[in-house]
Amino acid sequence: MLLSPSSRRVVEAARAAGLEIEVREFPEGTRTAEDAARAIGVGVGQIVKSLVFTTDGHPVLCLVSGLNRVDGARLAVIAGASDVRRAGPDEVQRATGFAIGGVPPFGHTQPIPIYCDRDLMAHDTVWAAAGTPRAVFSARPQALVAACRATVADLKEEA
Repeated sequence: MLLSPSSRRVVEAARAAGLEIEVREFPEGTRTAEDAARAIGVGVGQIVKSLVFTTDGHPVLCLVSGLNRVDGARLAVIAGASDVRRAGPDEVQRATGFAIGGVPPFGHTQPIPIYCDRDLMAHDTVWAAAGTPRAVFSARPQALVAACRATVADLKEEA
């Protein structure tokens, strides 16, 4: 399979971080957690949503279970910030080098702090975006956290 330049960048970044991944592409798309879970055939909780927020004006990446929403107040405490908001599409592109729907956990154009939702750690395998809205890869959550040097934290919004 011929990978897009974005997906090749993700594979190279994973390899540089000590993680071998295999990118799978789905023509029907994997832009949302629900789309990805349906295409792959796994539970929505196994899908890693890569969400960019700004904390006091600086971008951070949150790797979140497909079932969860990020609690902004919790993220503020974890990041030591007073102002937290969801980044817009242009901010996501500038911070990571990827468009919304395809943001991977690594391979970004600049270093960015990364926080991982503790709920992802309960799965044997999770699936994350691989640079495009149609490309994903699987990994053990512990290996993913190690590869992207993420801080595991309780990020989810409680019902």
